[in-house]
Amino acid sequence: MDEQVPGQESTKEEVKQEVTGAVNQLEAMLDEYLVKKAPFALPDNAKEFIVKVMPYVIIIFAVMAIPVILLGLGLSAVLAPVALLVGAAGGSFGVSIFINAVVSVVALVVELMAVKGLFARTKRGWRLVFYASIIGLIGSILSFNIINGILSAIIGWYFLFQVKEKYTN
Repeated sequence: MDEQVPGQESTKEEVKQEVTGAVNQLEAMLDEYLVKKAPFALPDNAKEFIVKVMPYVIIIFAVMAIPVILLGLGLSAVLAPVALLVGAAGGSFGVSIFINAVVSVVALVVELMAVKGLFARTKRGWRLVFYASIIGLIGSILSFNIINGILSAIIGWYFLFQVKEKYTN
């Protein structure tokens, strides 16, 4: 059995609170700049359209992503030994594919968890999509695809925050 180290649970709780606080600060900042101070807002009919199609788009992309993720995991498994023989430059390629595949699986699961809430237009559904976008950004940074990750996150967050008002508790 795993013994509990004294003070370990409080440390886990502290980390959870720090992460929650950081995510809440990020959400508040993005709300400020992408909604309140945005140079233009989406028209209400565009927001309504996005809200209606978002759960279907997630489902369609999930079905399409499964073979790609499996391919990525397979390629990383095949390339990992070869990458070690090639050296550091080649080694990062196999690791990058593996990181992308794992992060994609986690983000996909979080997005699929959001689908029910998106259909019901709950704040929890919206927030899960936001968490999935953060996971995707972290994955891009870890795989050294920083510029693409940041640009994708900003564009996705713009649309996500523009429709945030359509989701209620």
